[in-house]
Amino acid sequence: MARESGAPVVSVTGGEPLIHPRIGEIIERLIEEGFYIYLCTNGLLLREKLKNFEPSKRLAFTVHLDGTEEIHDEVTNREGTYEEAFAGIEEAIERGFRVTTNTTIFEGSDPQDLHRLFRRLTDVGVEGIMLAPGYSYESVEEKEQFLDRKRSREVFREILDPQKTKDFPFYNSPIFLDFLRGKRELQCTAWAAPTYTVRGWRKPCYVLADEHVSSAEELMEASLWDEYGVGNDPRCGSCMVHSGFDTASIIDSLRTPSGAVDLFKSAMPEKISTLLS
Repeated sequence: MARESGAPVVSVTGGEPLIHPRIGEIIERLIEEGFYIYLCTNGLLLREKLKNFEPSKRLAFTVHLDGTEEIHDEVTNREGTYEEAFAGIEEAIERGFRVTTNTTIFEGSDPQDLHRLFRRLTDVGVEGIMLAPGYSYESVEEKEQFLDRKRSREVFREILDPQKTKDFPFYNSPIFLDFLRGKRELQCTAWAAPTYTVRGWRKPCYVLADEHVSSAEELMEASLWDEYGVGNDPRCGSCMVHSGFDTASIIDSLRTPSGAVDLFKSAMPEKISTLLS
């Protein structure tokens, strides 16, 4: 399925993928096939499962953290999750693994707390910090925790205050970060990040699974995307999820030589060395 997608990078998510009894074999095979892997985890099993992996430039663990200890433990509804995840991050880095993080922003997310989180992550040596606005899935009843587009931009302007975040290694593209701040517009390109599950390819995208199909080619049909995206489907109106819009920012950058140069200049040295190797 990874080959069918045509993507050079595979994000392995869950649930919690480290629970899978053969996850080490799966990742090893994907690396042998030439893919770059982001293995997304809550970090609770990371220290225990590191023995199943070998450090590789093609593998990065992406640990999800939504705040410092008090906030993250409250979000996860389990005491000790923050410190266990952080212990996993530190051990993985010490053993030579690439480590990134992902933080989802909701209504009530505390910018000052997030700055403290990002400072600790930066100091411990994570390769990159990814940000994502939460999406209001239809199946979630507590919709008040999600931000509409106007409110998202207000919150992200505060979170991404350049005076407070200038040395944080954000992993999103600079154009996407400008999109989150409201400095530019992007249209969704979710087809660039297709999602496969045990039920098949999610159609049309990661967040809207109107159906599951057997072929990734169905997701690439131009006519399909006339029905979805901001201005087409009301469910897309507040969506700013990175799987649709960070991909759009990269595609937008690569359309012109100057845009590609700007994207490269803004990339961290670790990213550049990975791309060139």
